[in-house]
Amino acid sequence: MSRDTPATPLPILTYHNIANAPRDIRRWRSLYVTPGTFARQMWLLRRFGYTGLSMSAAMPYLQGERSGRIAIITLDDGYVDNLQSALPVLQRYGFSATCYVVSGGIGQYNQWDAERLGVRKPLMSVEQLREWQRGGMEIGAHTRSHPRLTQCSDAQLRDEIHGSKSTLEDHLGTPVTQFCYPYGDADDRVAGVVREAGFAAATTTARGRASVGMDLWQLPRVQIARHHLLPQFAMRVMSGYEDRRA
Repeated sequence: MSRDTPATPLPILTYHNIANAPRDIRRWRSLYVTPGTFARQMWLLRRFGYTGLSMSAAMPYLQGERSGRIAIITLDDGYVDNLQSALPVLQRYGFSATCYVVSGGIGQYNQWDAERLGVRKPLMSVEQLREWQRGGMEIGAHTRSHPRLTQCSDAQLRDEIHGSKSTLEDHLGTPVTQFCYPYGDADDRVAGVVREAGFAAATTTARGRASVGMDLWQLPRVQIARHHLLPQFAMRVMSGYEDRRA
């Protein structure tokens, strides 16, 4: 890429569940994107010439070494429905994606918010995480227990961040180089520990598109929610527009 050519802002898309929202869920139905909606969104990316990439595959773009029309695809927490519903669609279009996994919840459920949500959402087992990898996708770390990291002591912070990386690497036998802050809760102290742990980049819930020169350990993302229709999705990806609804 020429030094005189401004870099195009890069959308880092945020998903959680790729599934139909349970009828009895009490809060945060916006975290669910139906499989059909997800498939249409990925089709639209391909139709407009975008390539969907995982965080690691996108690093050369984030660092200004390459340019192109890409959308970075991330899914938080490690739900089984990501494997069941997102993986086949991503493979259909030749895309890759990063799934950020809570290492202490592998094979269990969303203990950090199940009571508030009123639903237990199954998390991938070790074998399912390996299947996700074999499908051409990436696993990133999302701490051990999904806490608010700015409220952790220094010792807790190291355990949550370094510990999640070690556990995932032990299970998967591959380096884990990407990190995501639960609740987007980060400050310079937290980001410093993430960098010290050896992560190449980390994402927040700050809204916006990433650009070359940004702090790689406090990257913003574009939230994709249940209520976003295809035109809204296109606007958020291509123009960086963010509405105020969760």
